[in-house]
Amino acid sequence: MNRKLTGLSLLSASALALGLFGAGCDKNSVPGADICGKCGTIASGDLSVSGDAQLDGFFTAVGNMKNATASVQGDFEGNIKALANVYGVAGADGTIDAAFVDKLTGAIKADFTANVEGKASITYKPPACQANVNVAVQAQAQCEVKGGCEAKVNPGQASVKCEGSCSGSCSGSCSGAASCVVKAPSVACEGTCEGSCQLKAAAACDGTCHGKCSGTCSATDANGDCQGSCTGGNCDGSCEFKAAAKCDGTCSGKCIVDQGSASCKGEVECRGSCDAECKGGCEGKFEPPSASASCDASAKCNAQASAQANASLTCTPPTLDYAFNFKASADAKAQASFSARLTELKARGAAIIQGAAQMTALVDGHVDGKVVFETPPLEELTASISGFAKADAIAKFDIPAGRLPCVVPAFIEAGAALKDVADTIGGTVKAQGNFVAGVTKI
Repeated sequence: MNRKLTGLSLLSASALALGLFGAGCDKNSVPGADICGKCGTIASGDLSVSGDAQLDGFFTAVGNMKNATASVQGDFEGNIKALANVYGVAGADGTIDAAFVDKLTGAIKADFTANVEGKASITYKPPACQANVNVAVQAQAQCEVKGGCEAKVNPGQASVKCEGSCSGSCSGSCSGAASCVVKAPSVACEGTCEGSCQLKAAAACDGTCHGKCSGTCSATDANGDCQGSCTGGNCDGSCEFKAAAKCDGTCSGKCIVDQGSASCKGEVECRGSCDAECKGGCEGKFEPPSASASCDASAKCNAQASAQANASLTCTPPTLDYAFNFKASADAKAQASFSARLTELKARGAAIIQGAAQMTALVDGHVDGKVVFETPPLEELTASISGFAKADAIAKFDIPAGRLPCVVPAFIEAGAALKDVADTIGGTVKAQGNFVAGVTKI
């Protein structure tokens, strides 16, 4: 992550003055005259820097990346400090690092040990992250308009050519194993069920059993029914799966089947490769829709639109819940106090896990061990900015002479911003990882 942006030093003011760029804001402009308005800056959030929509789009992506990582870091530290206060862990006014997080998760585990009989059953589903398609469509539309394209792309119709895995509607053919998702809330599912299964007969349940357990249940309700994990026996009732699994009964949630299956008809979604346009989410590379194939700016705008979308990636909230039985020694006051702490843990813990997924997706392309981006957004954006920061590369952009004094400072600022992100987030990523591991394996 600590890659040096060596290319940023290659662009000098003297090189810019050698007539490498366009002549000003109009044909009669005097080269070098500052007639194109005030320079925008990444720090101020005004990214109208060079006057060229394609290049300015990349500066916007740098701003998005810096803001996103700073926001996640701030939220992480705030939530950790709040939980530290809840669990009585001293030192929250100091450095929030992996060591402090380990102290906090140790206190959380000790709280469970003191109040819960046996082990708690944890229901955990990690976040899912993907590039922000709406940002890409908006960036593409704005760039094309500035490039002289008459047609406009409607950002509200976020449909893209997805080279990765499409999650949503596909205007063409969707392919891949188990790539058809039936959205009906309750169906007889011939594939795997993602959600809850009302069992026809007692069966093993890898998840949370709601009903009778012939083995050992980790948590029961006031009626003695199981509301936790059922081990060493079968569950008679419904099973809330940890992950998509075969349902011998009625599936409530999403049914995932192969294309061409009997139930893959009507209102279904794609969760695989789409050979046309995908509306929804796309994991991996995608191409934003162009206004017109005859407009030169359309193809040139794609890269900056994708860069902005990757830097603004979004993650769904995780599922984090605990089922347990109180110890007989835990009186009403102790139970109420524990429950109040647990409410804070679930709310703030989910926010921390969501931010951790966003951060790891940005910096190494992974979420919960799964590759989401073959080339991490931070690495790809750094390489693009470094590649542009050369006189021969910059000369290919349509930069008015009046904006030349803006370009060198902008590249220096962009390089410093990306290097700062790479240099400062390592500790946060480690601390986040320790927290996620701690609260999902109590």
